[in-house]
Amino acid sequence: MSSWTLTEDHLEDLARGAAVLGTGGGGDPYVGRLLVREAIREHGPVTILDPAGLADDTFVIPTAQMGAPTVVHEKLPNGAEPELALRALEKHLGRKADATMPIECGGINSMIPLVVGARLGLPVVDADGMGRAFPELQMETFGVYGVPGSPMGIAGERGETTVIDTGADNRRMEWLARGVTIRLGGVAHIAEYSMSGADVKRTAVPRTLSLALSVGRAIRLAREANADPVAALAVALSDTLYSHLRVLFRGKVSDVERRTEEGFARGRAAATSFDGEHKLEIQFQNENLVAFVDGEMRCLVPDLICVLEAESAEPITTETLRYGQRVTVVGISTPPLMRTAEALATFGPAAFGLAHDFVPVELAS
Repeated sequence: MSSWTLTEDHLEDLARGAAVLGTGGGGDPYVGRLLVREAIREHGPVTILDPAGLADDTFVIPTAQMGAPTVVHEKLPNGAEPELALRALEKHLGRKADATMPIECGGINSMIPLVVGARLGLPVVDADGMGRAFPELQMETFGVYGVPGSPMGIAGERGETTVIDTGADNRRMEWLARGVTIRLGGVAHIAEYSMSGADVKRTAVPRTLSLALSVGRAIRLAREANADPVAALAVALSDTLYSHLRVLFRGKVSDVERRTEEGFARGRAAATSFDGEHKLEIQFQNENLVAFVDGEMRCLVPDLICVLEAESAEPITTETLRYGQRVTVVGISTPPLMRTAEALATFGPAAFGLAHDFVPVELAS
């Protein structure tokens, strides 16, 4: 297996890039970075495996956090929860994981498998099942291409664990797991979508940890050189699976409506251009879903809508959006794996109750 070693020195760039790819969601990248930092300091660095180098019979169990991002600000994890979820699932399956992997490449959920990897000495596969962040567990390329999410392990902060098994019904798995997560206080940690190395190579979005690292580094280096960090971000993406970046809007946040309901952070944000001539509206469910400029749809899920601080291009999550922030909003194209008819049926606009048909960001008006 080809591999590289992730150390504490990578974490700031990785967290920044993961927050960009998280499209406003995926959990707080700062909290995730602190958790990984402490795990690496205590247990040592983490081995990252390239998915192309996995043996077909490698047994991989992805790990993650689930719940409303707003809750995590007040209910910080202690770091042991995802390990407990993994152990509960291993016990149920009667088989130990050879590696873990992210289920999404956004915010804290790029970091949770790294915590598990450091604490347990497990390698982490450089791939994920969303290519961004999505709010629901069935919204995985793993599931789109035939890997069942259950049985899944769930763990809470007080050591509670449970296993949910809904067979191939990933939507019902999400519904039951969401109920458990709400009972655990709005946030839980999970292990799900256990699969073989052959399944990883067939169903996962490859090298998204490496991508997050390169994206975060590109933004930082541009700032240090007093160059345009958004332009640097576009260059960093240009030869990847996320090759198109489009600036959708520049302006100031004029309104944010946010509520936590049914285990999700839902709402909308509005902004006004600096010259006062144009209006932006973004709708979100944990993650940014659709962006309108002057009433015209400009970017739509599953493509990425990323809100960046205007000067620094530091990503702004949906739970930290505030009135008065000066922002640049960009749209980024998703990989072809995420734009197939099967993928759009699972996490395209209709899956979120949006009335618009998917139009790639590079082709939108």
